[in-house]
Amino acid sequence: MDERRITRHLSIRGRVQGVGFRETMRHEAQRLGVTGWVRNRLDGSVEAVIHGDAAQIAAMMSWIHRGPPAAKVLRVEEADVEGTFDRFDRLPTA
Repeated sequence: MDERRITRHLSIRGRVQGVGFRETMRHEAQRLGVTGWVRNRLDGSVEAVIHGDAAQIAAMMSWIHRGPPAAKVLRVEEADVEGTFDRFDRLPTA
């Protein structure tokens, strides 16, 4: 099993605000043991940073591409970044 930790910055676009995306993502991250944060952006997107091992990140990305039932994810932009986190937080809109 690969114990290497991965940190990804995400920009999630589509119908992703007003559909419970952030709160559901927070619950999913906690369930999977993923740390980081999520927040709405003023441009209508959702921004997140996720941190975990390869399997955790793969599972989280699979969920992110679907989102909660009312969401319609059109595009996910991702980039590897540096950072570690103690928990998964929901941050204020930026």
